[in-house]
Amino acid sequence: MVFGSIPALVTPFQDGKVDIPAFSRFVEWQIASGSHGLVPCGTTGEGVTLEPDEQRAVIETCVQQAKGRVPVIAGTGAPATHRAVALAQMAREAGADAVLVAPPWYNKPSQLGIIAHFKEIAKVGIPIIIYNVPSRTLVDILPETMGEIAKFPNVIGVKDATGDLDRVAAQREICGAEFLQLSGEDATALAFNQRGGLGCISVTANVLPQQCADFQNAMRAGNAELAIALDAKLKTAHRAMFADPSPAPAKYALSKMGKMNNELRLPMLPASQNAQILVNQAMAAALD
Repeated sequence: MVFGSIPALVTPFQDGKVDIPAFSRFVEWQIASGSHGLVPCGTTGEGVTLEPDEQRAVIETCVQQAKGRVPVIAGTGAPATHRAVALAQMAREAGADAVLVAPPWYNKPSQLGIIAHFKEIAKVGIPIIIYNVPSRTLVDILPETMGEIAKFPNVIGVKDATGDLDRVAAQREICGAEFLQLSGEDATALAFNQRGGLGCISVTANVLPQQCADFQNAMRAGNAELAIALDAKLKTAHRAMFADPSPAPAKYALSKMGKMNNELRLPMLPASQNAQILVNQAMAAALD
């Protein structure tokens, strides 16, 4: 169900409010460009800045526009377990196919606390992809802990943003071959897939959806030579998307493409002049 190029969708704003029409058009463009799945309300979507009613509206819009053509994986993490459970229930009611859930941030729970957190969310009954991103949560879900969480009903895989490529083999051994592993870093997606990953939840795919989809299609087809060539063309774009804190560079690029306003919600700021230059250069190189 879940594989390939899966953009972590940015959320368009218009005068401080979620721009639902722009988001609906953006979702359709992503599907038409070959994206294999969609993640609304994740980190790149400024999900933690959205009010509950805004989050529901974004997820519902994504589901309605997708019309079952690709899976919708809603970002529903929260630092308090009861809130994460409520968000997962909301996503299920909104029609999402799965949820993407990071461990509680700021609290710095123990490994046993992380297991208990996911045990409660699993009771909601919607497929769960774990989001392991220690750089943001300050806690790392160790492979042994991942193995325990993978035993819960509905836990189907992980978005791994640890940057540790050895995790792919370790998690496969502990969690089983059916446990879905997706890269959480565009820059290492090639190496991640070569080690057994099945795709990437991507920032770059927001602005270069067809190119990212073509790369993942080449990987899935076993065409290593083509995949390496396509990845090489995307490297500069991957770096540019993090020239400033994400999603500022992606939103700037999309505004230049006429897809949405270059508007973020505080504490995020628009891309700096230096980041804009790097994005312009990267987009020109990728589209050449």
